[in-house]
Amino acid sequence: MKPLTGKTIVLGISGGIAAYKAATLCSRLVSWGASVRVIMTEGATRFITPLTLQTLSRHPVATDVFDERDAAVVQHIDWADAADLVIVAPATANVIGKMANGIADDMLTTTLLAATAPIIVAPAMNVHMWEHPAVIENVNKLAARGVRFVEPGTGQLACGYVGKGRLAEPEEIAEAAAAWLTGPRPLAGRKVLVTAGGTVERIDPVRYITNDSSGKMGFALAEAARDYGAEVTLICAKTDEKPPGGVEVVRVQSAADMHEAVLRRLGAVDAVVKAAAVADYRPAVRHDAKIKKSGETLTLELVRNPDILQAIGEWKEAHPGERAPFTIGFAAETGDLEKYATDKLARKKCDLIVANDVSQPGAGFGTDTNIASVFGPEGLVESIPLSAKRQVAERIWQLAAERMNRA
Repeated sequence: MKPLTGKTIVLGISGGIAAYKAATLCSRLVSWGASVRVIMTEGATRFITPLTLQTLSRHPVATDVFDERDAAVVQHIDWADAADLVIVAPATANVIGKMANGIADDMLTTTLLAATAPIIVAPAMNVHMWEHPAVIENVNKLAARGVRFVEPGTGQLACGYVGKGRLAEPEEIAEAAAAWLTGPRPLAGRKVLVTAGGTVERIDPVRYITNDSSGKMGFALAEAARDYGAEVTLICAKTDEKPPGGVEVVRVQSAADMHEAVLRRLGAVDAVVKAAAVADYRPAVRHDAKIKKSGETLTLELVRNPDILQAIGEWKEAHPGERAPFTIGFAAETGDLEKYATDKLARKKCDLIVANDVSQPGAGFGTDTNIASVFGPEGLVESIPLSAKRQVAERIWQLAAERMNRA
């Protein structure tokens, strides 16, 4: 049986030079049994004709939201309702921006706004456009809503540049569609726990010690695990944004709160990702009333907080007969990345450590991007270049799922 038999796919084509590849993608989806409905923007029709896609899909191609061919239905609503999956390929920076901000000014974006089916986006654009903060922000915004991305490839671009931005190959996009609709998700049936944000250590009712963590990386990991089929518990402290939907959210404040919340759930999860930035120290005394100014200096005594990652490793050693969670730690460093990461992995008994140099542009706290090096017991597993945090999260889970399945 063909893998996409009985599935209806809406294929949106926007106006980039890579639009010609959509013909191959359409042909592949049809050959795998899908019923494909093609929507083209005006720009797309400048690169490839609707007749080509009509011939390949064996259905009329929609280009104009006002061109209603059947009085019994409103076409963009009818197609949105019928779709099992929507693919946008190529997706220009323009259409990604419209999707992210709810703009519906043509047949494609109007249908996308009405669609409740899963959406796969395959971007294609100049390398500098792909790395622009506005595009990164829009990609992250869509990813937070559950939109899946097939990342652009690296190579010679139509504009003459060499870099990341080339549309993924049609075969890769078709395989992503088949995997979404019919294939097993890498974390299906798994229960995972993710920590995020920066802990808050109270000095008095109005003052506290914390750090610059925004929670964005932890949220991206929770979103990606959710979309990969896992049942996700997200334990978060102070964060800048709302947690993703579709996950269980447990709010904590201090390192001690997070320590208790994590350890209480260890025996019931398959994986733990410690992405939170946990304060190493807390005030020895927490004052019940605001400390009044009384001198030129103030001495604050700090004591060590519980080490949550260390406690997870110790729990695993102390419960050999119980379900031992696959453990992923994070190491935010400013130098000697490999040395500190591999040392932490060994000391904390992690299965993987994700290390990033927060002094690098695009890899620090509060950014929408990250640059990461993933280490395992054998050393460096993979270096992930500057990418949206959601894309980094997906790659981390792919590496973890491979190892969890082998184990």
